[in-house]
Amino acid sequence: MMTQGKPIEELKGIGDKTGKLFRRLGIETVEDLLHYYPRAYDPMEAPVSIGELKENEPGAVRTVLAKPADLLRFNGLQLVSVPVKDLTGSLQLTWYNMPYMRSHLKTGMPYVFRGRVVRRRGRLTMEQPEVFSEEDYGRLVSSMQPIYGQTRGLGNKAIAKAVSQALALRRLEREYLPEDIRRRYELAEYNFAIEHIHYPKDRQDLLFARKRLVFDEFFFFLAAVGRLKEKREDLKSDFPMKEVPEPEILLSSLPYQLTKAQMRTWKEVSSDMCSGRAMNRLVQGDVGSGKTVVAVLALLLAAGNGFQGALMVPTEVLARQHYESIVKLLSDCGLPQKAILLTGSMTAKEKREACRMAENHEADIIVGTHALIQEKVSYDRLALVITDEQHRFGVGQREALGKKSGGAAPHVLVMSATPIPRTLAIILYGDLDISQIDELPANRLPIKNCVVGKDYRENAYRFIAGQAAQGRQAYVICPMVEESEMIDAENVLDYTKTLRKALPDSVTVEYLHGRMKGKEKNRIMERFAAGEIQVLVSTTVIEVGVNVPNATVMMIENAERFGLAQLHQLRGRVGRGKYQSYCIMINGSEDKGAMERLDILNRSNDGFYIASEDLKLRGPGDIFGIRQSGDLEFKLADIFTDADLLKTVSMEVNRLFREDPELTQPEHEELKKRLDSYFQKSYDKLNL
Repeated sequence: MMTQGKPIEELKGIGDKTGKLFRRLGIETVEDLLHYYPRAYDPMEAPVSIGELKENEPGAVRTVLAKPADLLRFNGLQLVSVPVKDLTGSLQLTWYNMPYMRSHLKTGMPYVFRGRVVRRRGRLTMEQPEVFSEEDYGRLVSSMQPIYGQTRGLGNKAIAKAVSQALALRRLEREYLPEDIRRRYELAEYNFAIEHIHYPKDRQDLLFARKRLVFDEFFFFLAAVGRLKEKREDLKSDFPMKEVPEPEILLSSLPYQLTKAQMRTWKEVSSDMCSGRAMNRLVQGDVGSGKTVVAVLALLLAAGNGFQGALMVPTEVLARQHYESIVKLLSDCGLPQKAILLTGSMTAKEKREACRMAENHEADIIVGTHALIQEKVSYDRLALVITDEQHRFGVGQREALGKKSGGAAPHVLVMSATPIPRTLAIILYGDLDISQIDELPANRLPIKNCVVGKDYRENAYRFIAGQAAQGRQAYVICPMVEESEMIDAENVLDYTKTLRKALPDSVTVEYLHGRMKGKEKNRIMERFAAGEIQVLVSTTVIEVGVNVPNATVMMIENAERFGLAQLHQLRGRVGRGKYQSYCIMINGSEDKGAMERLDILNRSNDGFYIASEDLKLRGPGDIFGIRQSGDLEFKLADIFTDADLLKTVSMEVNRLFREDPELTQPEHEELKKRLDSYFQKSYDKLNL
């Protein structure tokens, strides 16, 4: 038996080199691997005749090779190729850069070949097929084989093999959910769920395993939220404030008027901060609705009262943009308050100076990334903590930044551009009061949308080239970083090459994805913000990226693979300047339901309407390809697909802590250990 905390290299066949590849996927321990859930599944269906194979879909055929395979060489490639046929048609089998397949395949032997079927030069072709004996394939028929997120050099087969080994060697864990909860909601036993989320017998088995793990994700998250709420409810403020002139000076100097929704939200925030209680508020608003102005007004209210305020955002480029705009606002208004920047990529000398200024209260407003909560950073009367895009920060991070006030209770303001229906927001942000900025500034031009098929691409490229010729910029979003052997979807690396060929030489095309190093990501985003890059091909990493008013086109490939709320957020990256902006969504699916979903975005630019429609459309079995990736701290759970379960878990958490607040009853012993471990991990991630 192997303990789950062991490094990934403890598994057989994984050395330093492969271990580094696993770490690129965020997998360091055996436990990380067990919780690296498949992103999709491949249902292993019985072999069919060649005439029944469907183009652009995986399929399996049983056949006997009538002749040896050929080995061809061209353009640096080695191609093994062999034709097969039956009474219904013929098929070409091809393998690239796998010369050993030629000697591996024997004529006269029955095989099952399985792979994706495409048409090449008019011939039906199965590329890179897997080869099975009839007996081996027979054992797999009707099962669902896992498809994992991959990285170059580490394919699906290697990851699946490591997972199988980890499942076989793991030490079984004691059940921690109380028996009555498991029985009431028909939840799988934990060890069963972990095994069957990777290797389900069928779809029903998969849904049974998934339901248990989603229940757990919601349970631990809501327990953590409840703990925060308990600590902060009606908490007397250690930083009492009164109205000061600074916010009014800023408001009167702005070249525009705040919307009614912005003014309403600002009044709620200032009322909280001057109430004598510690503010704990969420400001929800679409991308571009003007949340940042409300945050700056709150920072000025704190600074005007002689306190400090901190604004923490998810990316360094965004932190720098916020910092520069705050410095400009302070200067334009003639206000004496000082802002400083603190990020991880600053030099040691710059960090020391920023920390000194924060500690000595030579700065009133501190803007930064996670660097704001590192151990060495001290503040002088930190009265206000603002986190932007809260779903990128854990509950533990929010609490940790609060601790920087020396044990005193600071005012907390959380800003989120994720449009979540109010009923769900009340559950997910249970420790926060909620304000909604539900109207956009009057000077914003509505984004023009279109949902089109793959055959529209050439037109889209011409349109992007035309926008670039006018000095504008474009984003192109792909669902994957690099090509997958199992998933038919556009990927960033290959798409960048395609665009460089399709667009004029005068158009600079670069790529961005989450596996790049922080400094490289920052460099690309800074170049894009400066207008040096005209087209940026990216994964959803740009969802919380940077404000580029000059970007006018958002093109999203395989739009059917994203949740509507996430698509809306991506669309919100454009339409931020004075130019007309456009969102082109490429639907790569023939499914009628996918088109219906995407048409909601075509009809509306209102994030809250879109979120509520998404909620209506999604069913409990709708779990593939459209997760709202990145939402909160969930790996499997999706707040839209699993909305009913979220409400159930919320009720159950409230009931449990009402009946046994400290979890001292014997049947809750294991659960208490798990919860304590969950809270500890939240802090360990912060290096505190």
